[in-house]
Amino acid sequence: MSQKVAIIINGTNILGLAIVKALSEKLNGTVYFTASNEEEGLKATENLNNIGLYPKFLLARITDKPALKEIADTIQMNHGSFDILINNTEDLKQCEDFPTYEEAKNVIDLQYKSLLVVEQYLFPLLKDGGRVINVTNAYGHLSNIKNDKWIKTLTAPDLTVEQIDNLFVDEYLRSLENGKFNKKWFTDDGKIAEYKISMVARTALTFVWHNKYKSRNICVNAVYPRLLASDMESAEESIKAILYLIFEASPKLTGTFMWHNKKLIDWYDTESDYSCKDVTLE
Repeated sequence: MSQKVAIIINGTNILGLAIVKALSEKLNGTVYFTASNEEEGLKATENLNNIGLYPKFLLARITDKPALKEIADTIQMNHGSFDILINNTEDLKQCEDFPTYEEAKNVIDLQYKSLLVVEQYLFPLLKDGGRVINVTNAYGHLSNIKNDKWIKTLTAPDLTVEQIDNLFVDEYLRSLENGKFNKKWFTDDGKIAEYKISMVARTALTFVWHNKYKSRNICVNAVYPRLLASDMESAEESIKAILYLIFEASPKLTGTFMWHNKKLIDWYDTESDYSCKDVTLE
């Protein structure tokens, strides 16, 4: 069996570390992980080396195009292509309930726009039949959005990246600039709307990629791991759905939003309550 190559984006938070550790243990091949903080990346590498695991650390801020190009060049030079891509979320310091334009844009750039940079540089190297997982959470469910115009845009069967950007994400950002932000557009009186925007956009992009790359038989799914505590034992429990999609799921299972318990959730069900009001961001 040929060796596989996996890339984990943002691999040094507790969830990312659990994914890197599990793939290093289970995958017959090479595991790469990225981090924007060199000290954290080197520490993670050392800790994993100490238990006999040898993933490769790539220093990169994922919004930085030259850094992503360098990663792509490394993969192409060493392997020619790769098989598995896991887009983990960034750990961000929580903003106020109602952020400034700059704060909101930073969250959206890191949690959503960064995926477009990843696509630009890494998808050309992804093998046909490869597997992509976008880590999201309950804030990424469409039921968090109460703006009918946005819902209509996001539920279109031929949704494009340009529509997500221009008719959803950028409209929200403009509302912060021009003072037209409306709390009624979101669950929970519009609190942490920037996070909901970024996560919903992130999940919507999953379906766009599914349609865009299905001719190459690339499986693209979104997963909510539901990390309940910041310790490795909890993280290892929470990534079971991710590991299932990587190692066990049928290649026909694609274009889905999977809950932490492996249940497939109807992302388009705006009447259900997936607003995750009981979750505290860390």
